[in-house]
Amino acid sequence: MLGPVILAASRSDRLRRVVSAAPVTKPVVNRFIPGESVDQIVPIIVDATSKGLELTMDVVGEDITTPEQAAAARDAYLELIEHLKALDLGTRAEMSVKLSMFGQALEGGHELALSNVRPVVEAAAAIGTTVTLDAEDHTTLDSMFAIHEELRKDFRQTGCVIQAYLFRTEDDARRLAAAGSRVRVVKGAYKEPASVAYQEKPEIDKAYIRVLRILMEGDGYPMVGSHDPRIVEIAQELARRAGRKPGDFEFQMLYGIRTEEHVRLAREGHRMRVYTAYGTDWYGYFMRRLAEKPANLLFFLRSVLTKN
Repeated sequence: MLGPVILAASRSDRLRRVVSAAPVTKPVVNRFIPGESVDQIVPIIVDATSKGLELTMDVVGEDITTPEQAAAARDAYLELIEHLKALDLGTRAEMSVKLSMFGQALEGGHELALSNVRPVVEAAAAIGTTVTLDAEDHTTLDSMFAIHEELRKDFRQTGCVIQAYLFRTEDDARRLAAAGSRVRVVKGAYKEPASVAYQEKPEIDKAYIRVLRILMEGDGYPMVGSHDPRIVEIAQELARRAGRKPGDFEFQMLYGIRTEEHVRLAREGHRMRVYTAYGTDWYGYFMRRLAEKPANLLFFLRSVLTKN
């Protein structure tokens, strides 16, 4: 039950200061977040794509409290797009965005987030790539799906994320598994109440497979967000049964986790996309990765204990 404890820590300003000040923190964080600026991240993009990998780029940020901060998040993505334009990678480098960064939680947040994310989606389309809307806690999802639907009127390639541990997700998957859709399925990393989400890993794993089957048997483009070797094998079998070939779906994994598996899948002919985050406001993202996969916490603690 470490996950909920770590999630609570991600919201603690005191722990943020302690972790940020620890000498060992930066080299450990660099495993998951390889840069703070666009200039630092471009070599990472070039290296990954040279290995046959694809990327989805995330500018990290938490706790947007003003419209000005939301506009700054928009501008950070527009800066990223200018650099991607020079690399001419097309959909090999797309972007993932959290609508909370674009002001979704502020007063008038739905319209504010839509007005901020639209120019990012437009600019991405102009250089031949696209954007995926990340899923956040369950209270934000109706707004996210509505924004997704609105954006797809003009930009059909806009993707979205669904979280298998939520009870609603099988219905969402059926609705979204239509021609032209792009849907990433993940297990889910937010602390959700038992009234809306499965709480135990076996239940979540079964739900993930049910959702994945819906997507594979649908007419859209499934994106398998998982590091679980068993899920990776099952995804390939479900794709085979549905008549899908490599390239008719893709795998997605986080930067810094199972990196050898990234390359192996790419070499086997699969589309393998690496979720790569960068930015200065890394604490919330880093703690969420620990909560999502508590084994990462052991990696962090070993680094602390062995540091001289």
